[in-house]
Amino acid sequence: MEATERALFESGVRRATETATDGAALDGALDDLGWRDALEVDRPTAVSVLFESQGATTTTSAALDWLLATALGTGGDGAGVAVVLPSLRGCAAPGRLDGDWCVVEGLGTAALDRCDRALVVAQTADGAATFAVDLGLLTRRPVQGLDPALGLFEVMGEFEAAWAAQPKAADWPAAAALGQLALGHELVGAGRTMLELARAHALEREQFGRPIGTFQAVRHRLAESLVAIEAAAALLDAAWDDPSPVTAGMAKAFAGRSARTVARHCQQVLAGLGFTTEHPLHLFIRRTMVLDQLLGAGDALTAQLGTDILHGGTLPPAFPL
Repeated sequence: MEATERALFESGVRRATETATDGAALDGALDDLGWRDALEVDRPTAVSVLFESQGATTTTSAALDWLLATALGTGGDGAGVAVVLPSLRGCAAPGRLDGDWCVVEGLGTAALDRCDRALVVAQTADGAATFAVDLGLLTRRPVQGLDPALGLFEVMGEFEAAWAAQPKAADWPAAAALGQLALGHELVGAGRTMLELARAHALEREQFGRPIGTFQAVRHRLAESLVAIEAAAALLDAAWDDPSPVTAGMAKAFAGRSARTVARHCQQVLAGLGFTTEHPLHLFIRRTMVLDQLLGAGDALTAQLGTDILHGGTLPPAFPL
């Protein structure tokens, strides 16, 4: 995508995320903008622009479901199908085949309310396979936790494999890696907004007759936040050049850690104001903490990477500088 085209596309996506009243409205706006067409033409740009905008505005859409459904090879554009995600902290396929029955335990996004089918990835003796099942075969329970506005559902159930559409072989690690990159960009977007909120406060709030942004301690926190955000963004950009499960996991884990670092520093800069519900910082902290747990928690991904290195006896390839 050329620079001019990217600027126009980014402006349109950002306007859509800022003005959409709910997830359904944002989905419609993204269709009007041709986001799914852009996904086919320039996947890194389409994903990074949308998900960073979602993180910056704490909005939600069915884009993660569309992205995973397309990566799983369901055909078409993935519209009308919600994908069951792994449970919090995990990144393994949420289903398993037990004889003729498929057992499902995972999470669903708000897209479940706008679809009539769910795409379940289950581990079978021959590898991962996708099952398109009617939502009536699954039990859903809204997750009223740290960030209910995200619209997550706990999804559980058992269904006979014969009841679902013909299963298709799927590369779940590759699809999960793509989802991890998307969530990494969303974490970066949330981090940028938290830093901007803290920066604006540091310029406006005065102590001892001058803005607190002139104090060295405050400047250090803001500077460390900026470094954390830019480092995460750079690692995500590098991971697009080699979108393997290893590099995607590294980028997602680092983005989660960076966003938590930014949240901690910005909370300190905002002081008591940052603890109030009148100030929007809490919305981004909540969203950051939950996003860090989706498709693999940062600490779990880091531990798994270390285990794989110990077992394999080799380090992952270094990124080109």
